[in-house]
Amino acid sequence: MSLESHLAELQRKHGEIEREIDEAMAHPSVTDMEIIELKRRKLAIKDEIYKLRVEPTHH
Repeated sequence: MSLESHLAELQRKHGEIEREIDEAMAHPSVTDMEIIELKRRKLAIKDEIYKLRVEPTHH
């Protein structure tokens, strides 16, 4: 997988989790812990995107 396609896939996943967070926050049955876990996953993807952009020679 090329760097560009990997970044595109990560950005797609990031957007997907963002939508999940929005939906979860709209449903009172979703716990704070579930929302925190989604936000943690979103941040992990964002960190990975950043690392790939800043340090492309290390991958």
